[in-house]
Amino acid sequence: MLENNLTNTAHDDFDWSVDKRNVSSYNKADQEILDKQYENTFTSINDNEMIKGTIVGLTKTDAVVNIGYKSDGLISLNEFRDLDSVKIGDEIEILIVSKEDRDGHLHLSRKLARVQRAWERIVEVYKTGEIVTGHVTSKTKGGLIVDLYGMETFLPGSQIDVKPVTDYDQFVNKTMEFKVVKINEIIRNAVVSHKALIESDIEAQRTEIISKLEKGQVLEGTIKNVTDFGAFIDLGGLDGLLYITDISWGRINHPSEVLSNGQKINVAVLDFDDDKKRISLGLKQLTAHPWDALPDYVLEGNKVKGKVVNIEDYGAFLEVEPGIEGLVHVSEITWSNQPINAKEFFKMGDEHEAMIVSIDKDERKMSFSIKKMTQDPWDQIESQFAVGSQHTGVVKNLTPYGVFVELESGIGGMIHISDLSWVKRFNHPSDFTKVGAELQVIVLGVDKETRKLSLGHKQIEEDPWNTFENVFPIGSKHEGVMIRKEEKGGIIQLQYGLEAFAPTRHLKKSDEKMIAVDETNEFIILEFDRNEKRIMVSHSKVWETIIETEKEGARQEANAEIDNTKKAVKNLQSKVEKATLGDIGALADLKKKMEGNN
Repeated sequence: MLENNLTNTAHDDFDWSVDKRNVSSYNKADQEILDKQYENTFTSINDNEMIKGTIVGLTKTDAVVNIGYKSDGLISLNEFRDLDSVKIGDEIEILIVSKEDRDGHLHLSRKLARVQRAWERIVEVYKTGEIVTGHVTSKTKGGLIVDLYGMETFLPGSQIDVKPVTDYDQFVNKTMEFKVVKINEIIRNAVVSHKALIESDIEAQRTEIISKLEKGQVLEGTIKNVTDFGAFIDLGGLDGLLYITDISWGRINHPSEVLSNGQKINVAVLDFDDDKKRISLGLKQLTAHPWDALPDYVLEGNKVKGKVVNIEDYGAFLEVEPGIEGLVHVSEITWSNQPINAKEFFKMGDEHEAMIVSIDKDERKMSFSIKKMTQDPWDQIESQFAVGSQHTGVVKNLTPYGVFVELESGIGGMIHISDLSWVKRFNHPSDFTKVGAELQVIVLGVDKETRKLSLGHKQIEEDPWNTFENVFPIGSKHEGVMIRKEEKGGIIQLQYGLEAFAPTRHLKKSDEKMIAVDETNEFIILEFDRNEKRIMVSHSKVWETIIETEKEGARQEANAEIDNTKKAVKNLQSKVEKATLGDIGALADLKKKMEGNN
């Protein structure tokens, strides 16, 4: 069978290189040459290369694109949605994704080509700062998506406008101008800003406005924002500050009393800074200073009415006309030499009548006096408040050493703490009275030169110590209550409200315990000093005296019995002439008893 296979058969001489057209094929060497020549007729391309192509055909889903390569490529019609129409013969720019994908096809993309060109353009305008036009396609978290040259970029909410924006939807599907403010080369991400264009325009306007500014120039502006310290005025692209002190010649508590947002006003340029773009404005400077034309009634010695516009520790400022004010010093409030608290006497906005004491037009200062509106009461002090006269006053102040009592406006005096009570000693006047209370006083002394009165309260009653000397003689016993404990003893309150002092060693009771506060016991007067108004007492002496008295009584009884025994013996001796045995026994008994007593 093997031999049969090796035997020549029919058609073994057939030339397989000749095709059906009876054309012979090339040999291998010629084939290589021809293939090379054929390859040279095509455009040389590489992956990721940008190239021009022509649409040579259209299907329902794709466009057939010829790039001069050995095969055409297909591009989905979805990549042409940005164009109004697509037709054969259109020349487009495409990106070679792959010369030959896994299916052997040429892979092209118009979309990737547009993204590549868009990124290159975005990088270029970022470097040059060129203004570009983009289309807002949608809203996203924190901002908007902007189509720029076919590439999505991010517009943060803070970069939409110079004013805060809360409604992002109003910008969707709008075409706007932008500046590229940030790019990321690695992830090909870009951030755009519309606010930067507005700020750039504003800056240009500012530069133009400042270049034309002059001090004293009057400009029209719109109040943009009223604050506690003033108001910001929009001068047409440039803001200026109208400080609160430059709003009015008179005092105002808040700019909103005079100004409101949106109001148009004329202002004067006071100062400006080219570098910091700051402009200081003034409103009151558009009118003459009130001090340059004082009213006729503003003369020294005249009485005027003014409103309290400022209160300080040293006095208050009264405004008689807007921008015309003067000081009422605390020393000019009342004729009294007692210190006055201006913040308690004056209230903001209140009106007071005062006399003009002095005027200084150069310094634009004026001083007032309220007390000079009335006659000085100290001119008649000696007759009105004679020594020994009794009056009712109001407690105005308490000090550690006494009570200040006002008898009438501008006249008052001090009650020393020792002149409050005949019988009680106070650690502080607040233990006796309080501010605002009425108090009966007697004038003890008048010092017209220093404008001081010496007053007393206890002197309204006679000195009870003359009587107390008979009620509380030394050695007398009285009931008392310990009202407070002190370092060296206790204070004992006796009858009539009188207070005495008991040293610590005299507070001991018979059971060796010490008397407690609020405890009632009997006390013996140890010392009574009418001049010093001092009494010393003792409780220990009470029970010690009782014990001593008992001992003395026992001694006296014993001595009496001895005396009686002696008398009995003497009587027996005188009656008996002769001694008997019975008598001798009786005498012996008496003798023993006497020896025992001794």
